[in-house]
Amino acid sequence: MSDDPETARQIEELAADGRPLLVLDVDDVVLEFIRPFPHFLKSRGYGLTLASFRLTGNIAETASGRLIEQPEVTALLGDFFDAQAEWQGITDGAAETLARLGGRAEIILLTAMPHRHRAVRRAHLDALGLNYPLLTTEMAKGPAVARLRGKSGRPVVFVDDQPHNLASVRESVADANLFHLMADNSLRAFLPPVPDDVIVVQDWHEAGPKIVGALGL
Repeated sequence: MSDDPETARQIEELAADGRPLLVLDVDDVVLEFIRPFPHFLKSRGYGLTLASFRLTGNIAETASGRLIEQPEVTALLGDFFDAQAEWQGITDGAAETLARLGGRAEIILLTAMPHRHRAVRRAHLDALGLNYPLLTTEMAKGPAVARLRGKSGRPVVFVDDQPHNLASVRESVADANLFHLMADNSLRAFLPPVPDDVIVVQDWHEAGPKIVGALGL
């Protein structure tokens, strides 16, 4: 797995930090995605059927019933992220949990989205009071987390709702503490069981104390 050069550039801009490292996915971890997204689709004349844990093959044109293809899904996602400030709120408990860490950890938001959406997301997070550094990546998350950790052996916690991102970080940072958190737990039914070394949490209220423990705080 290789680095995303733009992500590497963003990491270079961060101040050196020796505190324990907490890296968080954004969509459906820090910000709501799967609850507001169907409302956005409806406003555009589409409907979402959650028959599997992916968007392509599950979005249909309301008028015709036609399932839309990947390029159209990508375009709709782009429109949603451009308008995210109208749709995406904070996941229940996330802001309070992060605030309670109170500067004892380096908190980084790592989102898998096209880099061109970074400025819009940055502004939205700031408006919500979530002024933690934001990194975007268009490639695997593992190399980014390894680069963030640096040469020190500081403790690492990585939280994501997508199993493939957890697997990527495990591959790059063997001793990372991995947490699987989903804003909508009903979607777990569509996923294979996560590996035994992943800590499954139902919400931020459960995650908070476990993250504190894993970071040695």
